[in-house]
Amino acid sequence: MDKILKDKVRKKLIAEYNELFSRPTMDEAALKTAFDEILNDIAKEEHIYTSDQDRKVLMTEILIEFTGLGIIDALLSDPTVTEIMINGPKRVYLERNGKKELAQLSFDDEQQLNRLISKILMPTRRHVDEAVPFTDVSLKDGSRVNIIIPPLAVDGAIITIRKFLSEIRSMEDLLGRGTLDKRMADFLIASMRARLNLVVAGATGSGKTTTLGVLSTYIDKDERIITIEDTPELHLYQDHVVRLETRQPNIEGKGEITTRDLFKNSLRMRPERIILGEIRGGETLDMLQAICSGHTGSLAVMHGNTPQDVIYRMETMILTSGVPITLDAVHRQIAAAIHLIVQQDQLLDGTRRITHIAQINGLKDGQVVLEDIFVYDIESVEDGKVKGKWRATGVIPVFYPLFKKAGIDLAKEIFNAG
Repeated sequence: MDKILKDKVRKKLIAEYNELFSRPTMDEAALKTAFDEILNDIAKEEHIYTSDQDRKVLMTEILIEFTGLGIIDALLSDPTVTEIMINGPKRVYLERNGKKELAQLSFDDEQQLNRLISKILMPTRRHVDEAVPFTDVSLKDGSRVNIIIPPLAVDGAIITIRKFLSEIRSMEDLLGRGTLDKRMADFLIASMRARLNLVVAGATGSGKTTTLGVLSTYIDKDERIITIEDTPELHLYQDHVVRLETRQPNIEGKGEITTRDLFKNSLRMRPERIILGEIRGGETLDMLQAICSGHTGSLAVMHGNTPQDVIYRMETMILTSGVPITLDAVHRQIAAAIHLIVQQDQLLDGTRRITHIAQINGLKDGQVVLEDIFVYDIESVEDGKVKGKWRATGVIPVFYPLFKKAGIDLAKEIFNAG
């Protein structure tokens, strides 16, 4: 189909039927009627002949572009695609089964890409412009979207979509994907039911938020859960869930509500569990102090390449938060508040594995003591596939008595070395 004709139809649609695109949902019948009128007008004015087949093809392309999320709708519905990376109008990359590849599609131009951005942002309270040239939002299905535009994005607008994997909802789903083994699963389920405090750590794209979502399914349905996120990603299936979301500053730089602000307020909302979508600043100390004052069973996500990195990041975030506190006091807070760090990584072959479950076992010489309970050992990489196995280190958790106190029968044998 002639691109020039398509561009003319598109521009007249936007100019003359703008009200169609300001509605929450697209009226497909109205769009088809508008398309017919515009194409007829253009054909008459410019003496262009279009066959029925040409009209059908052009109509299909216009419908795909203007309904839903246009040309990426098929990617969003493809269960093998986990991430979509749009690098300007002409280069779209995918992550499929853990591997990145160049997609066989592109946008016609920057204008078409900008229209996609407008569609994504329309249902939200967020915006992008020269004053605020990047933002994070969620799609209706829970997929997370990051948008950054020129001048910060030199080669055109960039959209990164991390899809919400609705098929991973239970520990059985993680076991089926080889994320962990049965001993570790039983241990983590028991830890959730015993109200231990966990941090799920990993690099971007390692699957840590998905794992945290699975762990949250083992919170009792009668508990009041408060989630705090920058961009809503967590999908909890209990009834009594209160979802809080931070707010960006407006175009005048005012009105920002931070994770720390929401966390402080959440403590007045009678929470039984608090889940932080990600800790990255001064809220770290607030969380640790809240846990020490009785708000147990807390969950949080954090970026970190190893459990030790998590400790270092917590130290740094607290010490740079502006709160006058010594490093010794920070170490005491961490040791008193956090029971477990669950480390998840994406390996070279794209698979995602929980590589460490480490406990915090007090202090030694003023330093936080980390001890691996379970680890994943990589044995070899053959034909691009990582081969390895999980093993227990023989360390029995210092908090093991909490399981019996909570009425949980967890055999000590699962911690036997090997």
